[in-house]
Amino acid sequence: MVGSSRPSFSVPSEPNLRRLGTGSGGGGGDRPLRAQAVVFTVAILTLLGIPLYLLGRPSGKPAAGSDDPDAGVELSPAIARSILDAGAEKAEVKLGPVQRVKCSPSKSARGNEGSLCDALPVVEQALSTAIRENVGCAPKTGKEGTINFVLEVDFTRRSLNVFPGASGQWRGPQSKRAAQCVERSLPQIQWDAIAHQYRFYMVAVMATYPAPNILEGFPEFE
Repeated sequence: MVGSSRPSFSVPSEPNLRRLGTGSGGGGGDRPLRAQAVVFTVAILTLLGIPLYLLGRPSGKPAAGSDDPDAGVELSPAIARSILDAGAEKAEVKLGPVQRVKCSPSKSARGNEGSLCDALPVVEQALSTAIRENVGCAPKTGKEGTINFVLEVDFTRRSLNVFPGASGQWRGPQSKRAAQCVERSLPQIQWDAIAHQYRFYMVAVMATYPAPNILEGFPEFE
């Protein structure tokens, strides 16, 4: 018949539809949801972990209220004592001018003093150097003080003797020990090489010692 010339279309079968992905089987719709859940869980753990790490991490800063980067560091008594001793050795003692107290033919004889006595540069310099190099010999009184170191020079006996004079603030056993300490530090004298007019001399140097380090007086450092 003329009216029956319509084109015919074939209906795709169910297996063909599934190959194109339009079917409803296999659970393919659940996969995007599981991936989103994993991503969300990782994000939550990350957000929680960062604050915990920051709270537990050492700050590396000194204690509050302190501008000292070494605040909170506690020194042992031995280390503090060594620091104190090093500071004591660096303390500068002030020396007055050399005083020529006496020059005479012998220790017992009357003589001259001051500008009437000739100078003994080698001996006078040796006394000043010995005082400066032995600051630790000074008495431990806790305050500033002075010792008048008197040096006897006897060319007849070829001997040197140091003792504390009466004009110093510190006298007594401690000042005597300081004088003996200074005397032990005097160098050997070349007696024949020193020009001199008299056989016996007395020269003196006033030494002023500064107040002790601030750490002194603490029982744990003594």
